[in-house]
Amino acid sequence: MALLVIASCQLMVVLDITIVNIALPHIQRALDFSTTSLSWVVNAYTLTFGGLLLLGGRTGDILGRRRVFIFGVLLFALASLLGGFAQNEWQLLAARALQGVGGAIASPTALSLVSTTFREGPERNRAFGVFAAVSAGGGAIGLLAGGVIVEWLTWRWVLFVNVPIGVLIALATPRWIRESERHPGHFDIAGALTSTIGMVLLVYGFIRAAQDGWRDPLTLAAFGAAVVVLLVFILIERRSRQPITPLHMFADRNRAGTYGMMLSLAAAIFGMFFFLTLFVQNVLDFSPLQAGLAFLPVSAVIAVGAGLASQLLPKFGPKPFMVTGAILAAGGLSWLTLTDVHSTYAGSILGPILVFSLGMGMEFVSLTLMALSNVATHETGAASGLLNATQQVGGSLGLSILVTMFGTASNNEADQQIPAFMAQATPAERLRFERTGQLPPPYADEILTAGVSAAFIVAAIFTAIAALIALLVIQVRPSDLERLQGGGMPTP
Repeated sequence: MALLVIASCQLMVVLDITIVNIALPHIQRALDFSTTSLSWVVNAYTLTFGGLLLLGGRTGDILGRRRVFIFGVLLFALASLLGGFAQNEWQLLAARALQGVGGAIASPTALSLVSTTFREGPERNRAFGVFAAVSAGGGAIGLLAGGVIVEWLTWRWVLFVNVPIGVLIALATPRWIRESERHPGHFDIAGALTSTIGMVLLVYGFIRAAQDGWRDPLTLAAFGAAVVVLLVFILIERRSRQPITPLHMFADRNRAGTYGMMLSLAAAIFGMFFFLTLFVQNVLDFSPLQAGLAFLPVSAVIAVGAGLASQLLPKFGPKPFMVTGAILAAGGLSWLTLTDVHSTYAGSILGPILVFSLGMGMEFVSLTLMALSNVATHETGAASGLLNATQQVGGSLGLSILVTMFGTASNNEADQQIPAFMAQATPAERLRFERTGQLPPPYADEILTAGVSAAFIVAAIFTAIAALIALLVIQVRPSDLERLQGGGMPTP
């Protein structure tokens, strides 16, 4: 029951990253978002989530993980309620950012509670397997749930649905989860703020570059400010007695490699869900429900990959699964780069996403176990928070880079499609284009598809980088295998 409560929270938090994706076309029309600014509906959540995860993990260590877990869940539910009532862009983005704060408090404490609730060895391996499967598969489940909700209700219910779930989790937690021991310390507020602000500026720079070009003064100013703020963040962390990001965590090559891999893989998986959702609804004309069902096999295959890895990890160690998983993910994304306006779901999309999903299922279990290996008990919150932070920050930063590539390729394709349209269009069609700036199919489909294919090329490069890190950096020691098999002493 404790694992059910913890996994339910993680599912709610991870699911919310993608459940909104299915509703993006409807949100765009309802609140007048542009295609590039639409990514902020995802990034407003993931940036505050990723930027404050480390503070959330530290808060659980200091104040008690169960207490902090409940608070984060309830804050997440409140923000979801506010987002469901949003009437314009800024209200929705503010609510999404507040959701990120709630998720940043709840998610790292949930992972820490797995470490403190279950004994090291096979029991904890199985618990991590469930947690990792939920973390990886929650995205696909979110797409399916979003499709059902948008099809039968409205886009607002993709946010409202979190409210009763959050309340039930908060009520069940005191019954099934015991409070953790408190560890004295202080909160690194300056570190949390500078890391979050720096990443927001960096992502803003990439997204603005997609809209206004790399020479735009505000684009350059955003990048410059991001560098300065992130350098200040590093200086704060080096001088802090209890930093929000313990830099000594990166001294272990396996843990540093794990964080680097998570950064790259998160960029790929966020991009895949975002762009494929737009493609199947706008080019293949799938309804929201059909789009959600299209991603249902992803959850099943991720669960297979996670189960396979969790069963065989004690025998072979995590490295083979980290290397193989990244290669499979890169192969799936490379396959998706062949997508064009004549593609079909069965012929061009299903195969690649199944290959990608099998690799990601292997990855998430292996990365989770490796990130928390050899971590002192009092620092499990910081270690789990750092892993989650790299996932969310990697997803936000990666999505912004992919959006930039999408925008560049789309603009280049538009330069070819607009003259072709103008040569064939009737006077009424030309007038409509001048008024709305939107091309009709098939011209719009060609532009979107060119951008999506270009984005998948970069996503495949991200996963290839992860494979190289796994191959060249990760080293599994005999003591690591002994702990996975249930032997060895826990770190004090």
